[in-house]
Amino acid sequence: MQPKVMMKKKNISASKASLILFLCQIVSALDVPLDLLQPPTITQQSPKDYIVDPRENIVIQCEAKGKPPPSFSWTRNGTHFDIDKDALVTMKPNSGTLVINIMNGGKAEAYEGVYQCTARNERGAAISNNIVIRPSRSPLWTKEKLEPNQVREGDSLVLHCRPPVGLPPPIIFWMDNAFQRLPQSERVSQGLNGDLYFSNVQPEDTREDYICYARFNHTQTIQQKQPISVKVFSMDSLNDTIAANLSDTDIYGAKPVTERQPVLLTPTGSTSTKVELRGNVLLLECIAAGLPTPVIRWIKEGGELPANRTFFENFKKTLKIIDVSEADSGNYKCIARNTLGSAHHVISVTVKAAPYWITAPRNLVLSPGEDGMLICRANGNPKPDISWLANGVPIAIAPEDPSRKVDGDTIIFSHVQERSSAVYQCNASNEYGYLLANAFVNVLAEPPRILTPANKLYQVIADSPALLDCAYFGSPKPEIEWFKGVKGSILRGNEYVFHDNGTLEIPVAQKDSTGTYTCVARNELGKIQNEVQLEVKDPTMIIKQPEYKVIQRYGQVSFECIIKHDSTLLPTVIWLKDNDELPDDERFLVGKDNLTIMNVTDKDDGTYTCIVNTTLDSVSASAVLTVVARPNPPFDLELTGQLERSVELSWVPGDENNSPITNFVIEFEDGLHEPGVWHYQTEVPGTQTTVQLKLSPYVSYSFRVIAVNEIGRSQPSEPSEQYLTKSANPDENPSNVQGIGSEPDNLVITWESLRGFQSNGPGLQYKVSWRQKDVDDEWTSVIVANVSKYIVSGTPTFVPYEIKVQALNDLGYAPEPLEVIGHSGEDLPMVAPGNVQVHVINSTLAKVHWDPVPLKTVRGHLQGYKVYYWKVQSLSRRSRRHVEKKILTFRGNKTFGMLPGLEPYSSYKLNVRVVNGKGEGPASPDKVFKTPEGVPSSPSFLKITNPTLDSLTLEWGSPTHPNGVLTSYILKFQPINNTHELGPLVEIRIPANESSLILKNLNYSTRYKFYFNAQTSVGSGSQITEEAVTIMDEVQPLYPRIRNVTTAAAETYANISWEYEGPDHVNFYVEYGVAGTMASRQVDIATQGWFIGLMCAVALLILILLIVCFIRRNKGGKYPVKEKEDAHADPEIQPMKEDDGTFGEYSDAEDHKPLKKGSRTPSDRTVKKEDSDDSLVDYGEGVNGQFNEDGSFIGQYSGKKEKEPAEGNESSEAPSPVNAMNSFV
Repeated sequence: MQPKVMMKKKNISASKASLILFLCQIVSALDVPLDLLQPPTITQQSPKDYIVDPRENIVIQCEAKGKPPPSFSWTRNGTHFDIDKDALVTMKPNSGTLVINIMNGGKAEAYEGVYQCTARNERGAAISNNIVIRPSRSPLWTKEKLEPNQVREGDSLVLHCRPPVGLPPPIIFWMDNAFQRLPQSERVSQGLNGDLYFSNVQPEDTREDYICYARFNHTQTIQQKQPISVKVFSMDSLNDTIAANLSDTDIYGAKPVTERQPVLLTPTGSTSTKVELRGNVLLLECIAAGLPTPVIRWIKEGGELPANRTFFENFKKTLKIIDVSEADSGNYKCIARNTLGSAHHVISVTVKAAPYWITAPRNLVLSPGEDGMLICRANGNPKPDISWLANGVPIAIAPEDPSRKVDGDTIIFSHVQERSSAVYQCNASNEYGYLLANAFVNVLAEPPRILTPANKLYQVIADSPALLDCAYFGSPKPEIEWFKGVKGSILRGNEYVFHDNGTLEIPVAQKDSTGTYTCVARNELGKIQNEVQLEVKDPTMIIKQPEYKVIQRYGQVSFECIIKHDSTLLPTVIWLKDNDELPDDERFLVGKDNLTIMNVTDKDDGTYTCIVNTTLDSVSASAVLTVVARPNPPFDLELTGQLERSVELSWVPGDENNSPITNFVIEFEDGLHEPGVWHYQTEVPGTQTTVQLKLSPYVSYSFRVIAVNEIGRSQPSEPSEQYLTKSANPDENPSNVQGIGSEPDNLVITWESLRGFQSNGPGLQYKVSWRQKDVDDEWTSVIVANVSKYIVSGTPTFVPYEIKVQALNDLGYAPEPLEVIGHSGEDLPMVAPGNVQVHVINSTLAKVHWDPVPLKTVRGHLQGYKVYYWKVQSLSRRSRRHVEKKILTFRGNKTFGMLPGLEPYSSYKLNVRVVNGKGEGPASPDKVFKTPEGVPSSPSFLKITNPTLDSLTLEWGSPTHPNGVLTSYILKFQPINNTHELGPLVEIRIPANESSLILKNLNYSTRYKFYFNAQTSVGSGSQITEEAVTIMDEVQPLYPRIRNVTTAAAETYANISWEYEGPDHVNFYVEYGVAGTMASRQVDIATQGWFIGLMCAVALLILILLIVCFIRRNKGGKYPVKEKEDAHADPEIQPMKEDDGTFGEYSDAEDHKPLKKGSRTPSDRTVKKEDSDDSLVDYGEGVNGQFNEDGSFIGQYSGKKEKEPAEGNESSEAPSPVNAMNSFV
């Protein structure tokens, strides 16, 4: 039995309402199970206003349910309709639906009328609405003679459609003979009545095929009106002739058509009225004539137009308000306005209302002796009348029922009995319509029953509501209780909501809400229970949402959509574009967690949504894709305001492709002088679409515009029309005029010619003028063709000239040009600098002085002085080497300079020469000077041999660069303990002619560090270091030692062999250099099992290679490493490590010099540098260094440092690993 709700009638007093609420119980309608007795209920019926297709069978629906099943009958136009007497009418079995067989010869018009269905059984009768049957009609247009419409340009025009009256009314539209819709605008539009309105006609409106079409949807037919002809005339024939010879702009400016202020074409007058029904769509229309075309605006007097329900259609000529209510009544004003004035019209709108329900009557199920009521409340404008029927009969003439009492819109039932069962109808009607509702009273005595299936499973998402059904029925109404678990306690409290229909609601279900719930229904006739199951699942979440993307056209973009879900739910992921399916395009790749779009195009722009669905929930996330690209080119270029030196260019921007246009670049082409070549003219901001351009005379201009955004430049626009400017005198003269002689007796005058568009006219030439400066001579002039050079012959050597070049064309000369100074050709200087003096500053630096030469003898532009100097011999070695001169250039009129990078204790010569643009003058007599001694370089090597218990033998080589007379050697040494701490330092001075020393009285088994350097009278040179260890006992220890190193070089590899003494299991390191670089290879030979076999296997091959190398060396071949070391002032020498036998450098067989040996320190194992010679790099820019006025270096240095030529093959490639391996044999 349905839950009971207390309801009260609006017009009863409060005390009466209290009494009714106390005595009565109202039961909300629930479906009575069909196995129980119940009155009929209409379940399906045709609409009240039923328009049928006259070509098809008429089907009038009427379906009902009840127990026992109801029988059906019909009335037509208020009288019984006996279907048995009409062979064309049948009723469907077990149904009240009528089928009228029109397709077998029936006429639909014969069955027009008002039909009503009655469903009846032993418990009552239910009736349907009055169903009005009308066949649709699509009549033909009445024939009429249509006269051509001849109208003057600018006047208004209305083409009437007047469609035939159809049922339902047809849809109207205007087309031409080609079935193309006629374009509509603010000027031309169709009214709500189907007429075509012209606010003002234009010549282009002239045509003979204005056709109005009427489409009848029910019959799917279209009717066509006869074509209407319109011919638009201009002012008169004279104005026609004038208009044909004027541009559109001139016509508009002349105003041949009279402008008019707005006048309303529809509705007419100043006011009108409109009645509309509640809930319908309100359409108000205003169409005005006028020139210029009026603009329509709508307002509501004394209020605002309703928000969210107001729309404007037909170019704002139609005001549309949807779902109107009584509050929308009022005065609506439309205002038509143009530049000459305005017109307005007020429409008074009244909203009426057909009846609508406030409270419709609902079925009552009561048990014997219970009370209840039926309430029927409706509203409308005007207020509807309420009437009651019982089983389809007005209640006033229906059989009496002592339990029933009618009180206006309410029927009250008291102590009902089984005979009280019936169907009651409530009818609410006014002049605009009616409402009819059936509601039965069914008196039953039934124990409770639960309609929800047993053990039904409910699944919900955590933190969402859970609704557990317990649909029930019983009479009297059962009471419902809920329990959790089979034997749990009754559920109460704010965490649960108990609905009248038996549903248990858990507003926020949690994981612990999972379990079994029991519903118990009981009334005085019995009790029943049912169990349902609840499972609470984890929510589905998008943990990585798609993000906003900006991508360039033809790029690739990917949107992520990573989800988390309950393990028992199977999610499905769907991607949408703009809330629709993805395009069927192979460029769209849908992955497990992403959507990828390849080769993005403009149409891919939009919103992409990832939707994740499970059986219980759905989540989504969206992101916008913006496709950007270079802008489309501008178009519609137009030139206006053409003047001799300016023109205005305007254009229409192309699509910016989602990236705002920042600027426009304007280019021009000179079709007269440089056709096909485009030049930059100017640029303007992206918000500007016109520009005033400055022009030059005698140029055939075409312009084009390029749009620029952040992505790049657009393609150029189509060129504008050509515009040829008039000729004029040149505005400017050639630039960069120079006069420079190429020979001692000429003057070459050159200039940069004017470009074609700078000529300003035809016949471009140049007037070249010159005269000797500071001499009272007249100008000599010559006019030459359009060239850029003129040579004046027979000039004195290197004298100044005043020069000017003036442009001219067929219309005259350019302004007077500026004069420039040039010189005739130069010749070599005549004399050498005198009084050359040299002051030696130190062992590597000298200062040279000279007297300047007279400027007249320079015979050209004085560029500076060159000092040539070269080393004659070294004073320490008394050996001569190849003389290579070095050059320093001192710019300007200098009289001194510094000579850096000299070698100490050497003899030099120098001379000085003056330099001009032609070349060098004669050299001054050679000047001899000597450099003093300097400090020596480090000794060439230091070897420590023959260790004993208390002594070590030291051997060394003299410095490579003694830089003077050696006076002695200084040896310092100190012990090193196991923690690398240094002991006391001992110093020994050794005569310069010694090359070895035996140190005695040393501690046994002790490591010593040695520091060794040479001295001249100037001071000590850089030192070389080494370490050695005395032995522990008399057993001679084996220290690693390499002897008899030989090399054999080929074009792409080198073989190295040696003799080794020392302990086993050591690593060998070979260091080699190529073209001044150093590299190393490390191989552990002693641990390789193949080493001995390899030596035996290749012994013969190595012997042959050695013989070949020996022959090549006798022919002049020489391994270049040593020479490369000599060529560098500061080489870094790798140390030879005692523990691994690594070589410090290669030996050169022909130099017969001892092998240099590096040193290492126990702390950081850094290698000490040898002292390097002074280098010009320290003074300036390599060979172009200079001294300043204070004597610092500004001269130029040329030539290379002295060295002996390298012989043999040099390779720029490093040896291959195979060759490096072969070198160990």
